[in-house]
Amino acid sequence: MALRHPRFMTPRATPGRMLPLAVAAVSVVALAAPASAAGNGRYTPGAPGVGDAYFPLEGNGGYDVQHYSLDLRYDPDYDQLDGTVTITAKATQDLSSFDLDLSGLDVDRVKVNRQKADYKRRGQELIITPRKGLRKGKTFTAVVTYGGVPQTIVGSPIVFGSPYGFLHTPDGAFVGGEPNGASTWFPVNDHPSDKATYDYKIAVPKGLRVVANGLLTGTENTVASFSRRRSAAEASVFKWREDSPMASYLTTIDIGKWEIREGRTPGGLRNYTAVDPALLAAQPDALNFFYSTTSEATDLWAKTFGPYPFSTTGAIGDDARFNGQPLGFSLETQGKPVYSAVRNTGTIAHELAHQWFGDSVSPQRWQDVWLNESFASWSGWYWAEKHGGATVHDAARATYNSRPFPDAPGSPFWSVVTANPQRDTMFNARVYSGGAMALQFLRERIGDDKFFTLLRTWVAQHRHGNATTEQFTALAQKVSGQDLTQFFKEWIYSPTKPELPKG
Repeated sequence: MALRHPRFMTPRATPGRMLPLAVAAVSVVALAAPASAAGNGRYTPGAPGVGDAYFPLEGNGGYDVQHYSLDLRYDPDYDQLDGTVTITAKATQDLSSFDLDLSGLDVDRVKVNRQKADYKRRGQELIITPRKGLRKGKTFTAVVTYGGVPQTIVGSPIVFGSPYGFLHTPDGAFVGGEPNGASTWFPVNDHPSDKATYDYKIAVPKGLRVVANGLLTGTENTVASFSRRRSAAEASVFKWREDSPMASYLTTIDIGKWEIREGRTPGGLRNYTAVDPALLAAQPDALNFFYSTTSEATDLWAKTFGPYPFSTTGAIGDDARFNGQPLGFSLETQGKPVYSAVRNTGTIAHELAHQWFGDSVSPQRWQDVWLNESFASWSGWYWAEKHGGATVHDAARATYNSRPFPDAPGSPFWSVVTANPQRDTMFNARVYSGGAMALQFLRERIGDDKFFTLLRTWVAQHRHGNATTEQFTALAQKVSGQDLTQFFKEWIYSPTKPELPKG
């Protein structure tokens, strides 16, 4: 994620089309649990969260999702999303019931293993009770049919009040879900520790296109029913597949009018770049700019960090606004980062570095988010150096010298602990440039050969998986052959300003 900036935006209501501006409380519908599932002492409910200290109710216990199949219809004229999501999962305990995360939206019915299942709502939790208990180690399917107007999350201190999640644009939708926005548009085990593969089948009114994660596997012109229209309408269906494991916060569907450029990078990787024509009206070369910069950055990182981990690289550049005001962020999504406007080359390089750091190797806990942001920020400095800008050595020291200690009132930096920044400051500048400094000073201490060996080993060992800070620091000590305990204590675990290393 590129660093987002605070912005105050006032709500508005468009006549005939109301846009919810915050995640609303969901009424609870109490349904009795079937005796066959709940009455047997062998079967117990899955936990309503994975135990993440920052987001206690995100994710759920008792199962591991293998695959999501999303069959959706979206009608921008009414902001209406209707869908059926089929979840294939493996039980990790004997389950009498299990939860999914779903904020807002109305659930019509639920089936588990093709049989009707009872369900109830409790806040963001969709609690599902199948007719029969689910045995540990067995694979099961859950099918949820739902619909409504997805609710944009606003006012969260986590992202400085910027809107995120499902964002309604003039011609469609723009989805940026980090950290907990996926559940605003589909039922999901919404925590990065449970990765899965995805299929999307999305119908939209004719004239619009859909871009999502992975590869486009098919398109079709048809007639479809949209729930708030009196009759069926001409529509286009787009099918996408992400066949590499993906954390839920990295999912995206972007709907609108797109100019597309497809091809391969000089290194041979697929590149699928989509840009809103509204951006091209102001910057005619925007499509080629996104495409060429994406190709160059992807190839550089493949040489630096190791093989590209996914089936395609790319970019999604939208004219994304909220209440008429431009959105101020760019965001990593798997395979194709999303940009709410035309961004500079450094931002594109930052988001593409996330394909290794954050997307392929994802945090096991949200407190480990520096493993995403610090590494991408260091990469942005390295990109600048490679293109005639300041060296990473100088960028790290300039950042160090620009941050006085103690922190100025209302401007926390050194007081934020890089490796455990706390939820509301998890995207603080110290997690970005502060952690990038730590990586650069680590590089200078252990030398270039061992530093780049460390990065390449890290992404190879945890490819398509999850990892923790403790695993990184242990690997750094192993690769370097040095005792780095004090170094990491000062640079990623301390809420104070360490002494600047010599050099």
